[in-house]
Amino acid sequence: MPKPILRALASIAMVVHMLPVPAMAQQRGPLVLAAASLQEAMTAAADAWAARRHARPVLSFAASSALARQIRGGAPADLFASADEGWMDDVEKAGFVRRGSRADMAGNRLVLVAPARAPLRLRIARGMPIARALGDSRLAMANPDSVPAGKYGKAALSALGVWPSVANRLALGGNVRSALTLVERGEARLGVVYATDARASKGVVVVGVFPAGSHAPIRYPIARLTASRHPEAEGFRRFLLSRAGQSILVRHGFSRP
Repeated sequence: MPKPILRALASIAMVVHMLPVPAMAQQRGPLVLAAASLQEAMTAAADAWAARRHARPVLSFAASSALARQIRGGAPADLFASADEGWMDDVEKAGFVRRGSRADMAGNRLVLVAPARAPLRLRIARGMPIARALGDSRLAMANPDSVPAGKYGKAALSALGVWPSVANRLALGGNVRSALTLVERGEARLGVVYATDARASKGVVVVGVFPAGSHAPIRYPIARLTASRHPEAEGFRRFLLSRAGQSILVRHGFSRP
């Protein structure tokens, strides 16, 4: 290539390199710690917020219990979206929630799922033969000692009188998505997850929905944390509670609070 052309290309590259990066591209959005079951919905909400010319929120998903421990350990996060009220209560009582910022964001249902390639029929009712349906397999669920989905699952199975028959036949996940994965892979014959998790997966089918009265209402509170310093944290929190934000959550299977 002729030297004059090479010099011209080099000059153009230098000019492009020196152009200022848009301020929005440099800015990091607020850090949101969100329950694992919110993954698709919160990702869509973050995309919608960014489409409004805001810095896209940084999302971190895990079990609510793990996130609460991170917050109490001093994690510099802006917002916390929990899958139950208990863990939000925990961080609020410890002084990590900004006064007046807590609000219920969404609701959910609890379902029993089976692998899509090996569906089965089982009517969810008191005394249902769930142990027999498992055969020589296990029941996948989030850890009932700490993870909200597991707590709801244990409560529902206990209310239906079948917890003793499965308590020693559990395949436990660190969060609800881990439990879902066990069923998707066929490593567990049945699993207890949220309705939204089942909806987001092509690898499972819903066997039945647990009666609402068999467990405490599934509510997702959101709050701004005292460590929050991001100027857009409150705006994103309000967006999630707005009509636009709520429509995104509903589209992904959550109910309005």
